[in-house]
Amino acid sequence: MSPRRVRALVRRVTVELRRDRPSLALLFIAPIVVTGLFTFILRDASGPNLRVAIASGGSGPAAALISGRLDGALTGAGMTVTQAASVDAARSAVQDGSASIAILLPADLAPGKGSTITLLTKGLDPSGDAGQLAAVSQAILGGIASSMGTALPSLAHQTVYGTPSSDPMAPFAPAIVAFFVYFFVYLLTGVSFLRERTGGTLERLMATPVTRGEVVTGYILGFGLFAMLQVAILLTWALVAIRVPAIGPLPDVAIGLGIAVAGSPLLAFLVVLLLALGAVSLGIFLSTFARTELQVIQFIPVVLVPQFLLSGVLFSVDSLPSVLQPLVHFMPLAYAVDALREIFIRGADLSVADVQLDIAVLAAVAVLFAAVAFRTIRRDVV
Repeated sequence: MSPRRVRALVRRVTVELRRDRPSLALLFIAPIVVTGLFTFILRDASGPNLRVAIASGGSGPAAALISGRLDGALTGAGMTVTQAASVDAARSAVQDGSASIAILLPADLAPGKGSTITLLTKGLDPSGDAGQLAAVSQAILGGIASSMGTALPSLAHQTVYGTPSSDPMAPFAPAIVAFFVYFFVYLLTGVSFLRERTGGTLERLMATPVTRGEVVTGYILGFGLFAMLQVAILLTWALVAIRVPAIGPLPDVAIGLGIAVAGSPLLAFLVVLLLALGAVSLGIFLSTFARTELQVIQFIPVVLVPQFLLSGVLFSVDSLPSVLQPLVHFMPLAYAVDALREIFIRGADLSVADVQLDIAVLAAVAVLFAAVAFRTIRRDVV
């Protein structure tokens, strides 16, 4: 091994990297920004603004005493408390969003008697539900412990839409499906379109009578076809499970995840397809600013990681620091996650206003980035 040749190679690599400013930013700045954002969310996450509805199934002095102590404990913890006339009224309050969580007190709740208090959440956001349950459970046990004697009540969790599933993947499936489709479609489109540019294919196309609009539309539809196939395969894999019986010493296995969906799989396909088309347009747009495949990847910490952190995939949107919550409205992934949760868990259809809004925004984002890509390609080629 020649030390001189090794030094020459080291010098070549360092000079190239020093001149590649995007790579230097990815190496030194991007990790600081991403870890700083992650830490800021964890340290300064605002507690959920809980609106609690209490419904008591019993009557009499004991029930009134416990309900009053519970009201005081929750109010003292900074929660907004209302007394619901009945269990059905409390359930309706959670369903329409006027209450974040409902506390259903059993008819036999009394000091010295073990009972079960039911906590009712909407069930669409598992991470958000977990934060609400923890805060309310702590307030309940701390507020009525002195009134219940030695027999503290147990706490049970129910959801308005569906029931808590033993499948740990079920509540997270909408967010996971949306994010990975968005990620891989962007990566495929960005790298593939960059090769079209660097290989001279795009420049030769622009020298023909083909218009820029036709070029952009053709590329979007071409990449969109593969995106559609990817969406179909991923949703089929996520929703279908085919049991293969045991053969000889081999145990039986399931091909597919078999995640239950309360709504229409076709509507879920439409939502994810619109998200994928937006990723196609985004990949075409951003790839025009890249000279190498590495630079296409460098946009991931800038464009995709913030959406992963702020769109309800990892953290509940309601628990984000207040300064970050307005940014969620500019995240296409947030609208897809919201729509898929409505479809997967609630069983919503196109008559639901939230789903209509999410689909309209996703379609608008796809069109917007296609228009921006049109302008960028013109500057890049001419």
